[in-house]
Amino acid sequence: MKTIRVDVAVIGSGTAGMTAHRAARMQGKRVLMIESGPYGTTCARVGCMPSKLLIAAAEAAHAVAAAPAFGVHAGPVRIDGRQVMARVRSERDRFVGFVLDGVNAIADEEKLRGHARFISPGTLQVDEHTLVEAASVVIATGSTAIVPPEWQAAGDRVITSDAVFEWTDLPASVAVVGSGVIGLELGQALARLGVRVTLFARGNKVAQLTDPLVLREADAVLARELDIRFMTGVAHVAKTPDGKGILLTSRDAAGVEKTEQFEYLLAAVGRRPNVDKIGLETAQIELDRHGVPLHDAHTMQCGKSAIFIAGDADNALPLLPEAADEGRIAGDNAARFPDVKPGLRRTPLTIAFTEPQIATLGATYQQLCVSHAGRFAVGAVSFGNQGRSRVMLQNQGLLRVYAEFGSKRFLGAELIGPRAEHLGHLLAWACQAQLTVPAMLDMPFYHPVIEEGVRTALRELALHLEKDPEHAPGCADCTPGP
Repeated sequence: MKTIRVDVAVIGSGTAGMTAHRAARMQGKRVLMIESGPYGTTCARVGCMPSKLLIAAAEAAHAVAAAPAFGVHAGPVRIDGRQVMARVRSERDRFVGFVLDGVNAIADEEKLRGHARFISPGTLQVDEHTLVEAASVVIATGSTAIVPPEWQAAGDRVITSDAVFEWTDLPASVAVVGSGVIGLELGQALARLGVRVTLFARGNKVAQLTDPLVLREADAVLARELDIRFMTGVAHVAKTPDGKGILLTSRDAAGVEKTEQFEYLLAAVGRRPNVDKIGLETAQIELDRHGVPLHDAHTMQCGKSAIFIAGDADNALPLLPEAADEGRIAGDNAARFPDVKPGLRRTPLTIAFTEPQIATLGATYQQLCVSHAGRFAVGAVSFGNQGRSRVMLQNQGLLRVYAEFGSKRFLGAELIGPRAEHLGHLLAWACQAQLTVPAMLDMPFYHPVIEEGVRTALRELALHLEKDPEHAPGCADCTPGP
């Protein structure tokens, strides 16, 4: 077994791993990136990009179906499932190709194939062929979609989002379990492409929302189009006698069970960090109850050790922008260890590409109920009768914005509404710039645009900021969602 000595070893070649490698390399350090699976990021292979390709096809189909409301009529809509999936796979492969070009640009001596595991804090064994002695290590091992063991009896008819993008045709029916971003995006897209979809949600939560009023609006809006069974769990899953589908028995809040047949069950119940098979028990770092290293979110350092963590592996926000930022911070600090410094952490921003889109940014409602003891100013606007939204026949949804009494600083927002991906960015920038609500209202607003809805919410927020905090809207003024 040969031995390699490096300054920084990076375990994983996804978004966080490649960014960490680049950051450490820019400081002139000798860096080694170790990968046991295929090169190419989760985003490019099975995440952001292929899902948006499927959603784009669904939006095209929906636009044709919605056209008569504008007085525009075409012939019957025909969805060619094979053509849809061929484009998804082809464009997905193109995006993966760009990532592979980046990997190929890395010198061969800076890459090592194989599964790495700690055998001591500064030593990794890669398969049975190499020992890597590193002054610092970055864990960027990513995550894996969760499939409950009891569902696995249904075999290959129980899938994760990874398998969706390998389909060569659209199925007739899919049961989607989970109402997070992945379940909602894929469930709605498949339904719009003619697939019979039923979405099962254990509670009433959707996507990343925590504001009870926005959540209630989201539940109602999405349920108008999707067959969503809230407060309903999966009691039993089995393969059909012919092996070509699954039998799913659900159980609602009243304990009533119902058995239905689907071609596939799409498990969208979350992802788990890939940290259980890398020998952390020998790394001499403290782990949380999930087995994930305890770390500083501003430096990505695990305790006081020379081990850093980044991306999905840290079990925080499984988002590409977060992975890239964390990878850069971890790589920088691994290269300069022990001179560890906090890196730039941007304002949190999450987006679900449903229709209407869902976005949260800055401090969430739930976080403010804790940090501000439920005393923060709230402004809101319904998109139900907002001018531009109505023009586009996309007039549904709700935006709630939050600010701090005294300073009048804008703190965050949650929304479901048209073009939320753009409104989310606009508001996230304002939040990161620490703008006050009056300063935001001094900004230009054109007409007619959906941003006028933001102005309406901010105006209401400004009025509440002038009130006595003890009598202003806060947690106590919100009623629970359904």
